[in-house]
Amino acid sequence: MTWDWEFTGKIIPDLLDGLVVTVQATLLGYVLALVLGLAVALARRVPVLGTAVFAVMEFIRCTPLLVQLVFVFYLAPSYVSAFTVGVAVLGVHYAAYTAEVYRSGIEGVPPGQWEACRALSLPPHRTWGAVVLPQAIRRVIPALGNYLIAMFKDTPLLFAITVGELMYQASRIGGVYFRYLEAMTLVGLFFLLVSVPSAVLIRRLERRYAAV
Repeated sequence: MTWDWEFTGKIIPDLLDGLVVTVQATLLGYVLALVLGLAVALARRVPVLGTAVFAVMEFIRCTPLLVQLVFVFYLAPSYVSAFTVGVAVLGVHYAAYTAEVYRSGIEGVPPGQWEACRALSLPPHRTWGAVVLPQAIRRVIPALGNYLIAMFKDTPLLFAITVGELMYQASRIGGVYFRYLEAMTLVGLFFLLVSVPSAVLIRRLERRYAAV
């Protein structure tokens, strides 16, 4: 199969639409993963609740994302869109990983900081909000950034539940025109165009916060 530049120009708008959906799903899922991951990390410090939360997170980490997507998609009510399911599953799945990142950051806060808070009789919300979490989150920013890139690269799995992301559009184009070379090549290029600048930014964050 030879490369057709005219066909390439024809399909770019549809692929760009798919890229927009891919980026939207990634950003929304990532925000959910950050918020839910922090909640999970804090819940794990509660004796009884922590055990149950740990078991659920381990189950999520030990099962494939694709299986989770398909299972939830067919289990969800018909009025819930595939895009909503995709974002929710991505967010919950990656929350299981971001929770561990937050936990490592919290455990990395020097014991002297905790002792100082107790010595000053700071209430729990001040201890966490003003002392512990600012230090913990600053330490784990590079690791959290890496999961953003990983989530972006996992969005093609949303193709399995008919979300109109980049891979879905490429596959649809290939099925209509029986030409996959141009579409799939552009998919790879679009992913590179987003992933490479993101990776550069993550490396800068790593250098900035490495000494923290």
